[in-house]
Amino acid sequence: MDIKSNLFFITKKTSAQKAPDSQQIGIRGQQAWDLMKMGMPVVPGVIVNTRIAPKLDDTEELVKLFQPFFDYYSKESGKIFDSEENPMLLKIVMSSNLAIASYPTLHNFGLADDTFDGFSKFVGAEFAYHEYLFMLNGIFQIEERIAEIQEDNKSLDKYRKGISKLNKLLNSEKSEKDYKKLLNELKQELDPELFGTAAQQLAAVIKRISYLIKIEDTENTGVAILIQPMVYGNYGKDSYSGYFTTRNAINGNENIEGEFFTNKFNSAESSGKRIKSIDKKYYEQFNDIARSLESEYLEMRKVGFTIENGRLSLINQNPVSEKSVRADIKLLLDLREKKIITDKDVISGIKPTQLNELLHPIIDMKTTQGLKKIDGGISGAPGAAIGRVFFSTEAILEEYKNARLNDRDDRLILCLASSFAEDVKAIEIAQGILSSEGGYSAHASVVARQYGKISLVNPKMNIRGKKAILGDTEINEGDIITLNVPDFAEPSIFLGKAGLIKPDPAKNGLIEFSKIVKNNISGFEIRANCDKASDAALALKFGADGIGLCRTEHMFFDEARINVFREMIFSDTKEKRASVLKKLKIMQKKDFVDLFTVMDGKEVTIRLLDAPLHEFLPHNDTEIKAFLEYLKKSSGLKLTRQQLVEHSERLREFNPMLGHRGCRIAVSYPEIYQMQVEAIFEAAFSLEDKKIKVKPEIMVPLIMNDAELKMILYGKKIEGSKYVGLVEIEKQVRDRMKAKKLEYKVGTMIELPAAALSAGKIARYAQFFSFGTNDLTQTTLGLSRDDFTSFMPDYTLYDIMTGNPFRTLEEPVKELILLAVQRGKITRPDLLTGLCGEHGASPENIEFCIENGLDYVSCSTFSVPIASLAVAQVLMKQKS
Repeated sequence: MDIKSNLFFITKKTSAQKAPDSQQIGIRGQQAWDLMKMGMPVVPGVIVNTRIAPKLDDTEELVKLFQPFFDYYSKESGKIFDSEENPMLLKIVMSSNLAIASYPTLHNFGLADDTFDGFSKFVGAEFAYHEYLFMLNGIFQIEERIAEIQEDNKSLDKYRKGISKLNKLLNSEKSEKDYKKLLNELKQELDPELFGTAAQQLAAVIKRISYLIKIEDTENTGVAILIQPMVYGNYGKDSYSGYFTTRNAINGNENIEGEFFTNKFNSAESSGKRIKSIDKKYYEQFNDIARSLESEYLEMRKVGFTIENGRLSLINQNPVSEKSVRADIKLLLDLREKKIITDKDVISGIKPTQLNELLHPIIDMKTTQGLKKIDGGISGAPGAAIGRVFFSTEAILEEYKNARLNDRDDRLILCLASSFAEDVKAIEIAQGILSSEGGYSAHASVVARQYGKISLVNPKMNIRGKKAILGDTEINEGDIITLNVPDFAEPSIFLGKAGLIKPDPAKNGLIEFSKIVKNNISGFEIRANCDKASDAALALKFGADGIGLCRTEHMFFDEARINVFREMIFSDTKEKRASVLKKLKIMQKKDFVDLFTVMDGKEVTIRLLDAPLHEFLPHNDTEIKAFLEYLKKSSGLKLTRQQLVEHSERLREFNPMLGHRGCRIAVSYPEIYQMQVEAIFEAAFSLEDKKIKVKPEIMVPLIMNDAELKMILYGKKIEGSKYVGLVEIEKQVRDRMKAKKLEYKVGTMIELPAAALSAGKIARYAQFFSFGTNDLTQTTLGLSRDDFTSFMPDYTLYDIMTGNPFRTLEEPVKELILLAVQRGKITRPDLLTGLCGEHGASPENIEFCIENGLDYVSCSTFSVPIASLAVAQVLMKQKS
């Protein structure tokens, strides 16, 4: 066997040659080659390639073939292999082609009985003995693996006992005497050649390593042997060891961070000095190295280094695992500015869901020491929140008002079994919501994501009055807790106050990143679900193309409006309702003026009232008292408490989500939709003189057939009665205001299977379809989004369902969407189609929408950057 032709020398001379086949030198060998090729100050090496590494029988000849390499390094360092005066010691790396492969750390070979005194002269006898034992520990681990594979239990027990003794001694502070004693003991258990000359030792060790590769790498994945000289940070006066990262791992600033140690080699258990305080010549060299590594690898790296007698050597460099998304984005933006990478590289360099870290606060984990932690639950909306706990909407609103009046901490956490429409106002002012029912798609989670709040659902939590019980832990009203809901890990609750790192989209690079993403999207839109002008303004900063869903019912839950709306519900004649609706129209008109002004020139899709009327009713004593007080002061409506309760009971439904809601309310109470449509167009026409371009899209919810939509849009006459349609209402407003004709669209939300199947007929009247996939999933699969989490673990256990259907669209739901799009476009080729709801922020769902011809997705404001990135990546994938 020709050994020489299967050796590869990694030196400054050979780095100019053609690169070796990476499969022949393994991952670690390739890293060493790359660094040498880049001109980095790395320790040179010699590689026994994967072809012959398992076949080394004559290792004495092999060591002789290493001599030119030893001579080369001697000229650089002054060290000589097998020298009794200034010995060159070696490390051996088993360089596999598998990233997951793990092999023992093999250091200090060449440290034998004949070279020990020469080495200790430079580093001291105690350190020399320590390194001698460390070398033996590596040998014992090699022998342990061989014995384990060969099922030699006797040898296996011997080597494991030796490893245990070595680890115990090496990991504690012991004296030279202790080290020497164990060394002499272990010499009796190993091959004498390991303690003779350095050449004999190296030949014996490589032979055993070769044998291990032979019996372990049975699938021939390839393991090479890399040999490099050791360098020490305690080998002379100008000697250091340490590490640095190529930039700040938190904020991404282009400044290296790390530590160094003077005259120390193994500094794992000590704290060093900041890298900025090292000699200026080294610091500047480190910065140059950092920029070169980032330009080569296009990512942040962590670099280990040793300076031995003033000579710098990079020991290793690897990706940084613990870093922020902000740091990743900052690096990508910096590389793009230097024209090292393109927009495509920037867009592909970040996973969409990683952006959650830039949109919400995260916990500073250093501040959680000493706080009790409760793990578990379901992530409803990611981020972190701190606050005092309150167990009802009334209680949290009252405390919030008092805290602001009295200059107290107004950070509060709402804790409920589940939330309903009347709790929206509490979620809006809370820092986060902790609930026990539902999951990602529960009402609390959906609303939390809309308002950029934090939501954690823990089904194991029991709420008893003003107390929450989780296992043996009680959380009482007023207690401070910290919710931690990371995007990629298990959520948790800390009892007490942790520190938060708050996001700043302008500073953390998100805004600039979003602009690059946006510039690479064409032919598909990302809209936002917004009910307020402030949310719409933020959505525009994130790159939203318009508003895809304005939930008008949310506008009525404002504290100043809810009782007015309740007065309308309890009014017993159409005339009385019309009188109250005039007051509500003033409020609605202002809302729409604000939204249209912010979204100047962009589409605003307004969903007319959808929620069941019972959701607006007073639900407890506090709300009942407040409503009755309002009636006394501000209304001519006379109601006793008993009448109010009885009327409320009559309005309650057994299954309200499939009951009197959506367009069904408009059929029974057309004056409600009439008020809303008047408010929309009065707002739109009032902005004509201000040169604000308004693009309203009016959406009718919960349509089940074309007859419903036709009547609501175009009206209907029957004997003795007339239903005024939305189109006629618009004309009445336009004529009354003497306004110019305005382009607008009317459409519907497809959220029932019946509507999807009837899409061809519905498209005769609808100019757009918006797929409400939360309700479409519920009605297609027969699953309640608020209740399914109680039994879903059993379904996933048996692979009946593989994921959360309220995060990733199920095939039957996809089929209905595709069918509705196809049938709708046969009737109306220019039909606009979109998907609204939190399904719209999922990369998997976005790919489905793009591939099947939908025009847009709409999601919460804080999900717009996530959806945009997913869209850009899908479009790039299609072009490649």
